[in-house]
Amino acid sequence: MSKKSLLIEIGVEELPAIPLLKIEKEIQNSWRKILKANLLEEEFEFFYTPRRVVISQMIASKQPSTTKEFFGPPVEIAIKDNVPTPAGNGFAKKVGVSFNDLGRIKKGDKEFLYYKEDIPGKETINLLPIMIKDWIRSMKFGKMMRWGSLKEEFIRPIRWLQVRLDNEVVDTTLFGVESNDFTYLHRSFSLEPKKIEDIKEFKKILKEGGVTLDPNLRKKSILEDLKALEEEFKIEIEKDPNLLKEVVAITENPKALIGEFDQEFLELPPEVIITSMKEHQRYFPVFKDKKLTNKFVVVSNALTDDYSKVINGNERVLKPRLSDAMFFYKNDLKRGLSIDGLEKIQFIDGLGSLRDKVEREKEIALRLFELYSSKLAQTFPEKKDLKELIKRAVMLAKADLLSEMVYEFTELQGIMGYYYAKALGEDELVFMAIKEQYLPQGENDSLPSNLFSAIVALSIKLDTLLGLFSVGKIPTGSKDPFALRRAVNGIIRIVEKFELNFDIDKIIDLLKDQYQEFDKKALEEFIIERIYKFLKLNPSIIKAVLASGEMDILKIIQKAKALEKITSEENFREIFTTFKRVANISKDLELSKNLSVDEKLFESSYEKELKKAFDEIKNREYKNYYEKLEALFGLKSKLDQFFDNVLVNSENEKLRQNRQNLIASIYKEFRDIADIKEISI
Repeated sequence: MSKKSLLIEIGVEELPAIPLLKIEKEIQNSWRKILKANLLEEEFEFFYTPRRVVISQMIASKQPSTTKEFFGPPVEIAIKDNVPTPAGNGFAKKVGVSFNDLGRIKKGDKEFLYYKEDIPGKETINLLPIMIKDWIRSMKFGKMMRWGSLKEEFIRPIRWLQVRLDNEVVDTTLFGVESNDFTYLHRSFSLEPKKIEDIKEFKKILKEGGVTLDPNLRKKSILEDLKALEEEFKIEIEKDPNLLKEVVAITENPKALIGEFDQEFLELPPEVIITSMKEHQRYFPVFKDKKLTNKFVVVSNALTDDYSKVINGNERVLKPRLSDAMFFYKNDLKRGLSIDGLEKIQFIDGLGSLRDKVEREKEIALRLFELYSSKLAQTFPEKKDLKELIKRAVMLAKADLLSEMVYEFTELQGIMGYYYAKALGEDELVFMAIKEQYLPQGENDSLPSNLFSAIVALSIKLDTLLGLFSVGKIPTGSKDPFALRRAVNGIIRIVEKFELNFDIDKIIDLLKDQYQEFDKKALEEFIIERIYKFLKLNPSIIKAVLASGEMDILKIIQKAKALEKITSEENFREIFTTFKRVANISKDLELSKNLSVDEKLFESSYEKELKKAFDEIKNREYKNYYEKLEALFGLKSKLDQFFDNVLVNSENEKLRQNRQNLIASIYKEFRDIADIKEISI
């Protein structure tokens, strides 16, 4: 079947970059599905600039012909006395033919009514208008808009439309705009429409008119410019990948340029300058010797031979932004850090104000301090007032929410508290804990830098977790509006990093009196579910550890990792067969009772040798769980000899009980780490 070149160009007023980037993959997947549904599957290219979205591909000139089969009732039911029954006539009516046009087909021992319809493929040129409308409707950008008298919505008004099959204009209308044979070039090049005689020249014509259609080529061009600037000025430019994507999406003719701002603004915290440049101006920050400089990089979309006006204009725009930031910063320093006013800010219904949250966090921090006081004292032997410092850190942690700077740049909460606390002479542990209170915020995010900060971060996450469970704000399915899964992931990572014993059951009991009554079991299950996700191990290994009754997050992690290491070893399957037998023999015994073993009842050397080897392993000290598991699994040969030569289920009740107790003692020692019968490999 012959193929033709397809070009779809939807011209719009400036597309907002972030909504477009969020659904870029969905836009492509939607077109892919539409092609498939219309039996026109083919590879395609998807491009975008701020003023257009484009599909370019080869496509079949028409759909392939298809056949559709219909199977009716058995002939013996469809025909009685050579006359069609209602069932037979009903089938004929369903497929839209007379009864005499129906065929017969044999399936098994029976014959059925049958009809096959040949469906000729439709011309692609007739399908495209509907396909494109379906594609447009599938683009869910979030906030949409209407214009003129139209009732339909799109992200921005559509200003031109080009749908071409080879060079033929496909009769298509979108939002009142009819398909034509022209496009628009860069505004600085021309404001008039540009006729496209041959769509094979489309990209070339755009390029000559100042538009690089392919976003990958625009990205490459920007990166080359950044590298050249770095070499010329001996600087390092921070290439934030998200900012780079956004800049690619808002330019058609990108050109990276370097500008400057007044040196005096470097008095501001670097995060303030960087945030102001990135969020408001989409500038790349510039460093030298790892320190922020008073330079910035702007990616211009202008089409000019003289970029000096572009640079000067951006320098003028940045100055008032930084002047405002300096004003906020100095005002905040004069005011100092205070939590007076947090009582006026609502946290969540049922949990009071932010001041109430801070008070709960303080109480949690003090209780955690008592739990980990010895470890804290060992870590910070020079600090004699750790308890007061913990209290101080938590009480000041949310103070910067009342600052002018955080009001302007909400993403700097915690960061500004750190700078203000440092400038105001607070203890280093306090201002670092304020800075790191929200860490980690993601799977790959940094952890608090020290144990003190970790206790503060734990207190904040625990209050959020217990508080929201107490008012019924529990995640369901994929919905987690308060990021509780992230909070638990953070708790798990902190516990592992700082080797904190953290018994889920005991910690909840220690803290729950500050909240309304809630479903403790549901919270425990929620935390355990996150442990499964965090460890990413064979689930049966984690299940085996939990089946031992272990509820300490640190020990669960250590035991599960040790068990995973053992079970991953090459000969483990062969070894494990023996220990499955150990578990099966022990499963009906009461392990909590005294499993006494009387050596006087031993009748063979195999019993004695197994008992001796086990006692030696049991009484030995181990550096970690892996060493102990390795020693226990090392009993395999002794156990095999025992099972080969000793009848466990002896008719003599005393001998039977004694032998079962010996095996159960070994199983019980395993169960202190994990219930081996739960392991599936």
